[in-house]
Amino acid sequence: MEGTPNVTGRLRQVGQSLWLDNITRRLLDTGTLERYIRDLSVTGLTSNPTIFEKAVSGSNDYDAQIQSLASRTSDPEAVFFDLAIADLARAADLFRPIHDRSGGVDGFVSLEVSPMLANDTKATIEQAKALFAKANRKNLYIKVPGTPEGIPAIEELIAAGIPINVTLIFSKEHYLAAAEAYMRGLERRASAGKHLDISSVASLFISRWDRATTSSLPAALQNKVGNAIGAECYKAYLDLITSPRFAALEAKGARPQRLLYASTGTKDPALRASMYVEALASPNTVNTMPEETLLAFAKEGRLRELVATDGVAAELTLSEVSKCGVHLKAVAEKLQVEGRDAFIKSWKDLIAVVEKKAGSLAAR
Repeated sequence: MEGTPNVTGRLRQVGQSLWLDNITRRLLDTGTLERYIRDLSVTGLTSNPTIFEKAVSGSNDYDAQIQSLASRTSDPEAVFFDLAIADLARAADLFRPIHDRSGGVDGFVSLEVSPMLANDTKATIEQAKALFAKANRKNLYIKVPGTPEGIPAIEELIAAGIPINVTLIFSKEHYLAAAEAYMRGLERRASAGKHLDISSVASLFISRWDRATTSSLPAALQNKVGNAIGAECYKAYLDLITSPRFAALEAKGARPQRLLYASTGTKDPALRASMYVEALASPNTVNTMPEETLLAFAKEGRLRELVATDGVAAELTLSEVSKCGVHLKAVAEKLQVEGRDAFIKSWKDLIAVVEKKAGSLAAR
């Protein structure tokens, strides 16, 4: 099926959830998000500091709430989280029927802990718990980075019963570390006699791989690394959810931590806008995409085949990439650090925008 309004629905038929990687108050106020849910099969939503920085700095839609909140607190971070939770609670309510119909598998929105806490396990745990309680929505994921300091926080939060979106995953090793943390958290709950109906996704960043490696590769391998990493991780995901260890958890009521493909928008105008979406169609996974990618896929998307489950083609591609001098594990670590630092920069910009607006509005 190619270039038809139903191509987004085809992903759902395949078994992949299509989520929107964007949130703005205007999306909510204009009914656009409702339309995407109704017409384009969108069943969830993700956010990050960069998305919120653009939303707040690029409009005056938040000014009234900023002014009201600033009259009660001088902490711009507290003001921001109130802004974000107001938007995400509304979005969560729109997705709640999907969440209920899917038995709690789908229909989630996501809120990230402060990137400033990326190297602080204890503070990450504390803030994640506080944000989840404040939002008071069962279909809200708290996003925690899959960094060395984030992994123990993920285990602790799953053990505490909080749904987690593990972010900043760039390799099979990163994915397996996140999956291990999820299972350890579930095993702790099982040992304590608690229910295992806790949801989680592991967000694998795709397009940044190609931006990082294109200049080091011949034309035949350019813009193929991200999809190969995606296929490699999908094979690891299938192996894990069919393992005896997970089967024991599943028998007690656990569900798989779904693999989520993130950073699936293309930056190079020479590439098809929906290239990554088309290449990563796979059952029991999620693809979260920028708004422009969603609209491009709905208009001209093509779905021809699913991600191979054996991973052989991906393994061959990555082997050829390695032969060209690209050290995949080193690049993955570098990308994770760069991703963390980019979110920290966006966070600082966001908090500065909130603080400046609060001061300006108060002066009026």
